[in-house]
Amino acid sequence: MNTPTILKKIIDRKWQEVAERSAAVSIAQLQSQAKAQDACRGFKRALEDKITAGHAAVISEIKKASPSKGILRENFVPSEIAISYEKAGAACLSVLTDVDFFQGHDTYLQQARAACSLPVLRKDFMVDPYQIVEARTLGADCILLIVSALEDGQMKELDDCARELGMDVLVEIHDEVEFERALTLPSPLLGINNRNLHTFDVTLDTTFNLLDRIPKDTLLVTESGIMGIEDVELMRERNVHGFLVGEIFMRADDPGAQLKELFFKG
Repeated sequence: MNTPTILKKIIDRKWQEVAERSAAVSIAQLQSQAKAQDACRGFKRALEDKITAGHAAVISEIKKASPSKGILRENFVPSEIAISYEKAGAACLSVLTDVDFFQGHDTYLQQARAACSLPVLRKDFMVDPYQIVEARTLGADCILLIVSALEDGQMKELDDCARELGMDVLVEIHDEVEFERALTLPSPLLGINNRNLHTFDVTLDTTFNLLDRIPKDTLLVTESGIMGIEDVELMRERNVHGFLVGEIFMRADDPGAQLKELFFKG
């Protein structure tokens, strides 16, 4: 697979992680635990409700660090961040659970979800059905599929697994080729990541250049690079109302206040 170097390194580690975890807890055990979870909170529905009401639909991210920026937030308390996001008007949460590259943890998702009523995306690098079932045992309401990290058969298998468990699926793309591949899946949730995984450069043109090709029944989420009110206005002028934002919130003293300032001022 012709994946970027950093992404390939992460994916290689994910296969090791799946092997380690499945040796400790079988997928059959996880499936039993998944069935005991409360019903999924409607992730897509929460986004739609915000947009229908005329608001931006913001997936507010909870992450401690990133491979390119290092530690983003020293005072990192997922439950407090989740509460501040909910009060400020977030539609959903995204919680990083990757340990090795983002300093995430499964418990961060559990703590965040328990502290609020918002639906939660498990933000991780999914390569195997084991991780999908694991996500549901953690309480995740939605999972992320990164097209550039997966073959077509893998994408379908993971998408099918998530749907069987009642979860929504956010399919992430970066260019036209990945867009065409994403269309083979039934998901109406499409994320366009404005970050180039080869260079880690960010440009909002990545979203703008694909807008004319987005099907009308697709709920579009622009990801990465939203750093100011001007960026939000540019997107909404072009009828993009779904956002996944993390870094600017994580660097703020009060993540919820920063969310409100960026999206709901006035």
